[in-house]
Amino acid sequence: MRSPNFGERRDGLSPDLVVIHYTAMESCEAALRALCDPAREVSAHYLISETGELLSLVDEEMRAWHAGAGAWAGVGDVNSRSIGIELANTGFAPFPAPQMDALEILLVGVLTRWTIPPQNVIAHSDMTPGRKIDPGPRFDWRRLALGGVSVWPEPGAVQKPNPLQFAADAARFGYPTDDPGLLLRSVRLRFRPWVKGPLDGEDMALIADLAARYGVDRELPNA
Repeated sequence: MRSPNFGERRDGLSPDLVVIHYTAMESCEAALRALCDPAREVSAHYLISETGELLSLVDEEMRAWHAGAGAWAGVGDVNSRSIGIELANTGFAPFPAPQMDALEILLVGVLTRWTIPPQNVIAHSDMTPGRKIDPGPRFDWRRLALGGVSVWPEPGAVQKPNPLQFAADAARFGYPTDDPGLLLRSVRLRFRPWVKGPLDGEDMALIADLAARYGVDRELPNA
């Protein structure tokens, strides 16, 4: 099946991001039907089943409808500048090894074809703090980083909590920073999903490392 839910990328944009999702549906077959249903107006470029079957739903050159509202690195219309990958998963189950294997192979090809750096492989939750949580706390981002198709922090010394500095470093890495509380939840969901409570020194250290190695200076919304 191919999805009818796509259009032209706007303003001459081409992919410089990959956004990882989970389907939050009971089966891959149900997700496939939804992603190909014109009434739902949602799609992705790829869907990967629990067994590692790779389904191509929208050509990479086209704009799939997967990201919705949100931004990364200070730029909106993520659909026009991204490749969307859906993983068949309810949101509560581990991601099986065959599915992760297929994802890694796909990412190597996508990043090569579009010259996308590993730091631009992000979670749906990264670009929409507070609105989305996929691919969720059970997704193995460290594995992707070890495979060279995403990144993982290598934090230095624990730093004194400083919300303004945390927001500045998060913005340098790419996060939207309009809501400090939602920002912390989004960063932790990807890098420290087991941690609760207020901003701490380890949060500071990990986001400082990501900002130093991969960040770009940009103005904060409330600066």
